[in-house]
Amino acid sequence: MSDTQNTPPFPDTEPASMNGAAAQADTSEALARVAELEAKNVELADAYLRAKAEMENIRRRADEEVAKSRKFAVESFAESLLPVCDSLHAAIAAQSAGQGTPEQLLEGVQATLRQLSQALERNKVVEVNPPAGTKFDPHQHQAISMVPADQDPNTVVSVLQKGYLIAERVLRPALVMVAAPK
Repeated sequence: MSDTQNTPPFPDTEPASMNGAAAQADTSEALARVAELEAKNVELADAYLRAKAEMENIRRRADEEVAKSRKFAVESFAESLLPVCDSLHAAIAAQSAGQGTPEQLLEGVQATLRQLSQALERNKVVEVNPPAGTKFDPHQHQAISMVPADQDPNTVVSVLQKGYLIAERVLRPALVMVAAPK
């Protein structure tokens, strides 16, 4: 016979006449453990709801901050353009009143253009005005036409309209004429 046939089927079980007090103690411990786990569950559910509410508040505050940043970024830019508007209004008023010569008007317009350029530069708007002979860059230039020229092919011959970058991103490409291949 083998050893498995000589061993009782459930050797670890206690006899059916288990002590009643021990069973009651086990039940009490189990109930206490259940109550403890239920309390922990309530605590964790509360912590979860608080964390979820906090995340919603953080998200809402971040959205508000982004909206404020956009608003005040435009406000700052507009504020830097106000002196330019003032200069233009003064020039129009002076011309309307018959004051000043055409040379003075030209000088005023040039000063106003300098003001505008400075305001744009303060706001990270940079002019794209490639000199003749510059290699054509399709990221910053827009070719209007190709013309025969005495310079290297695919280089800028002339600029028809300046382009602009804002924080190194193309706001408007420069309109250029490009040297045709020979």
